[in-house]
Amino acid sequence: MQQPTQPIWQPSAERIAGSHLHAFTRLAEAAYDRPLPDYQTLWQASVDDPGRFWALVWDYCGVLGDKGGSALEQADNMLAARFFPEARLNYAENLLRHDGDATALVFWGEDKVKSRYSWQQLRQLVSRLQQAMQAAGIVAGDRVAGFLPNMPETVAAMLAATSLGAVWTSCSPDFGIDGAIDRFGQTEPKLLFCPDGYWYGGKQIDIRDKMQALAAGLPSVQQFIAVPYLGETAAFAESLPRTITLDDFIARFAARHLQFVRVEFNHPLFILYSSGTTGKPKCIVHGTGGTLLQHLKEHQLHADIHHGDHLFYFTTCGWMMWNWLVSGLASGAALMLYDGSPFANQGHILWEYAQQWQFTQFGTSAKYIDGLRKINLTPATQYRLDALRAIFSTGSPLMAESFDWVYANIKQDINLASISGGTDIVSCFALGCANLPVYRGELQCRGLGMAVDIFNSYGRPVRQEKGELVCTRPFPSMPVGFWQDEQGSKYRQAYFGRFDNVWCHGDYAEITAHNGMVIYGRSDAVLNPGGVRIGTAEIYRQVESFPEVVESLAVGQRWQDDERVVLFVRLQQGHVLDEALVNRLREQIKRGASPRHVPARIIAVADIPRTISGKIVELAVKNVIHGEPVNNLSALANPEALQLFANLPQLQH
Repeated sequence: MQQPTQPIWQPSAERIAGSHLHAFTRLAEAAYDRPLPDYQTLWQASVDDPGRFWALVWDYCGVLGDKGGSALEQADNMLAARFFPEARLNYAENLLRHDGDATALVFWGEDKVKSRYSWQQLRQLVSRLQQAMQAAGIVAGDRVAGFLPNMPETVAAMLAATSLGAVWTSCSPDFGIDGAIDRFGQTEPKLLFCPDGYWYGGKQIDIRDKMQALAAGLPSVQQFIAVPYLGETAAFAESLPRTITLDDFIARFAARHLQFVRVEFNHPLFILYSSGTTGKPKCIVHGTGGTLLQHLKEHQLHADIHHGDHLFYFTTCGWMMWNWLVSGLASGAALMLYDGSPFANQGHILWEYAQQWQFTQFGTSAKYIDGLRKINLTPATQYRLDALRAIFSTGSPLMAESFDWVYANIKQDINLASISGGTDIVSCFALGCANLPVYRGELQCRGLGMAVDIFNSYGRPVRQEKGELVCTRPFPSMPVGFWQDEQGSKYRQAYFGRFDNVWCHGDYAEITAHNGMVIYGRSDAVLNPGGVRIGTAEIYRQVESFPEVVESLAVGQRWQDDERVVLFVRLQQGHVLDEALVNRLREQIKRGASPRHVPARIIAVADIPRTISGKIVELAVKNVIHGEPVNNLSALANPEALQLFANLPQLQH
């Protein structure tokens, strides 16, 4: 990719001077006893001596707990490394350090349900839930599950569980029965919280049949707790086995002083699940201290989140960005929670919310931004967004044209931060920085304390050249392991099977001339026509600039002892894929990417399969066009779409 030479945005001197990163750098200079004049110098120091760096993060962010005497043991062995081996802390204690009448949580369920919790009200609900969980026998290490929307009660249930040292695991109630059982069936929660239904697109969604099936398929769950959302909680609970309402669950307990069980740094905190498109989902266990410390670093030193900020991220409880969002409480931010369609009220709902509650950070997905472009909504002219300082985007690469669109149509003076990491690390490898310039199409920087590099196929580092995204030094949010992988063999194979003592993440990427990054897609979805590796994001960038195209998906088809590129497009209603459009698409791909990127076949389809968190699934489509089975259809939001790709005559010649 030809790198831009001029930034599209730069922070003001005033913004830099008031930032967390500016203050932290002064602390680091004193600790390292040398000047750290720019971000790159600080980053290098942070990866050269990770123990010292993460101890500074602990101190700067004011982590509550006992740090112990050692910050890092066995730093040269990624699998054996241990951060803060003597530490004791509690995640919920760090998130609930504030009290009083200031806002802690706001919730909008589309335009149907709205609520606000102060810090005091949140602490009171957590206290009552904590006591109820103790009465139900929950102790450290037990699993508590949420099959819930992104609502205040979800945050409170998570905090109550983790305050006791229990392990929180969640997915959203739009998951299918098999998808939920595939996940919770492995981790065996004792309690499971669910809503009495939910709103989506202005419609009430009934989940009673689904919950009947979960009750039958999850014998480990001793009690289901029904959370009010649609206002039918009592009738909902009566219709299901082993189910009581949230009100009944906490009725006997008045709020009292909160208790916090301090645990080891690596004590399990969250179990997250891989998408499961290639088999049963992996159950990825994340530790208490690593999750907290990494999120504090990203929120304060990268996102520049301050006490009293209003932090929003559009996410469900089945996506790691929910876990990332809720940690914002530890920095004193009020969380702006949302459930439902982001395009409710003709796409205006989130911007009405942003204006009314003066969001300071707006987090979303690249697909959402692309969707805004297609419906011609311009928040800059329709809403007051004075407080908004940053927009975060993740889930898939943010195209360069989307950078232009955000600055032209949302706000000019804003830190647009494309971020990338994943469920595997419950955080980011590359992300934004409020003190650095933004270059269109690029992630601003590699994360502090993250020794991220790009390796070629020979395992050698390269610059301004595409290759495998790797991490060469330990970091605290590496998973504790996989659930029920006692010997660690699946864990080692997943991340350390390719390069010895080096984390290989599975992203195809490049470090730019500005020490930023470009992500070209998943390595396992990279196309290889004529032996030349091509990232699918390079094709999507060209194709999805066409107003006729809603979305696209590219795969490699095995053909005549080689591979040819096949592009599928879903078109806007009223458009057809005629020869003229095909020719325009090919010409744009040739001119904007390269002749190698031009697809051998371009085929229109009515739908494109995606996971429940919204990511398109190239591998599943590749399996279908080759007549191979697709494992675990329950991981898909729309598995029926795969049928559109089977036995296509256009692929037979």
